[in-house]
Amino acid sequence: MLTVADLPAQALENLLKPYSLEVKTVPNSASIPGSFWGDSEAGLIKNELYVRPETPVHSALHEACHYICLDSGRRNNLNTDAGGDYDEENAVCYLQILLATKLSGCNADTMMKDMDSWGYTFRLGSALAWFQNDAEDAQQWLLQEQLMNQDNLPTGQLRT
Repeated sequence: MLTVADLPAQALENLLKPYSLEVKTVPNSASIPGSFWGDSEAGLIKNELYVRPETPVHSALHEACHYICLDSGRRNNLNTDAGGDYDEENAVCYLQILLATKLSGCNADTMMKDMDSWGYTFRLGSALAWFQNDAEDAQQWLLQEQLMNQDNLPTGQLRT
């Protein structure tokens, strides 16, 4: 599983800078503030993404995408649980795969394999099958919220 420590220095920070999301690294032995799942999983409090070097990249991107997909009211009060509905969760998963292609040291294949290894569940049995064949609803959501453009690229904007 690809971890934050496996990425080039500042790669995650550079990717998330357009979203005004600050990456805060805590030592491997410390608990992660704002972590919904605990252990090494990333945490969110307002505009701060907390990770440890051992945090899986899929977790960091998933939480970052929750931040991106939240409306401004929920984003301003964010602490640990991003909430959201089924459509938003699908959009988060889709966007994290798109962002993986823009993250130095990562790619979509690695992201989807790590998502499968962690236990994300998709109707077609894998992240790849879902992404290629069953994610039209997530694409439409991201387009509608202007978080992705017609070329399937992240816009670098937050949901309003």
